[in-house]
Amino acid sequence: MTKDNHRQQFPALANKAYFNYGGQGPLPEPALDAIYQAYKRVQLGGPFSAEVGAWVVQEAMLTRRAIASELTVPPETIALTEDVTVGCNIALWGIDWKAGDHLLISDCEHPGIVASVMELQRRFNIEVSICPLAATLNEGDPVAVIADSLRPNTRLLVISHILWNTGQVLPLAEIVKVCHQTGVKVLVDAAQSVGVLPLNLIESGVDFYAFTGHKWWCGPEGLGGLYVSAEALADLHPVFIGWRGIVTDANAKVLGWKSGSQRYEIATSAYPLYAGLRSAIALQHEWGTIEERYAEICRLSKYLWERLSELPDVECLRKSAPEAGLVSFRLTNGRPHKKLVDLLEKQGIMVRTILNPDCVRACVHYFTNEAEIDKLVEAIAIGKFPFE
Repeated sequence: MTKDNHRQQFPALANKAYFNYGGQGPLPEPALDAIYQAYKRVQLGGPFSAEVGAWVVQEAMLTRRAIASELTVPPETIALTEDVTVGCNIALWGIDWKAGDHLLISDCEHPGIVASVMELQRRFNIEVSICPLAATLNEGDPVAVIADSLRPNTRLLVISHILWNTGQVLPLAEIVKVCHQTGVKVLVDAAQSVGVLPLNLIESGVDFYAFTGHKWWCGPEGLGGLYVSAEALADLHPVFIGWRGIVTDANAKVLGWKSGSQRYEIATSAYPLYAGLRSAIALQHEWGTIEERYAEICRLSKYLWERLSELPDVECLRKSAPEAGLVSFRLTNGRPHKKLVDLLEKQGIMVRTILNPDCVRACVHYFTNEAEIDKLVEAIAIGKFPFE
């Protein structure tokens, strides 16, 4: 499928230059239709009927299989959630914390996860320290920095696979290996890596990997997941609990948890979204393999990085070509980033601000084209942008 034909299936791309895939991907037309048809089927069958109940079970199974195939893991290791943050909270709160335990978190994590860690610290009197990974963007070894930050009482490391603010790709397998040598488990915020990187979570050894479908997979908002390794499952207790995660007998007596990661699922959800996510994933395969898509993302992000680097009053945070689709940059002339973003949007160009570090972030996907990138760069170019 050509890129032009592929792009025509995304209604949101028709009238704008879109660079906010790291916030939310545009939903393709086949996924929109799949969601509509699924909602219609539920209503025609009767929302609370045996027929629809069996259909929901089948839809969940198919969705876990589709996700598991992308992550190279068994389907039973996947719990369906609403988003990344829910998945992270399942892992964070499911650990049996004791006062004095140590949690290590990087200095590049999303505020939603930071806030959860702060509440864990308050409630359980655990120790929390911050690992300085931001400084390794252009030099230094993040594995060594993490290793130096571990303590004898460390129980969990919380990091992102791709840092949401700078776009740095962390060497996950090497980090996990260092942590596991001392019994430390690893929770990964995978908001920016799922749908971008070729993944094999079994080979990486990671314990918990929380992700969403609405960013780089371009699926519907409100559907994500959590991978829990077979080794980590036994020690992670369900905190949010409902009928989808339990086993009962013929008299509705609770017998225990579901055997796999489904034990972390709760109750009624927007099941028609399942079909939408599977459709969005399938559409990406029509364009190319994950390796081909990732290579195209890197090619386009390098092109954007090179074009931005040519501008006299723009500084890219990375000093070399990006390893993924996030390109963060700052203005060096003192003009406010928020005003730049607002004025770009008035021209139909969608980027966003990042507060820490203070910068602008533009994201390219495999179906971004060079004309969009040129439009963005030309709008930023000094003398062409009406700040005053």
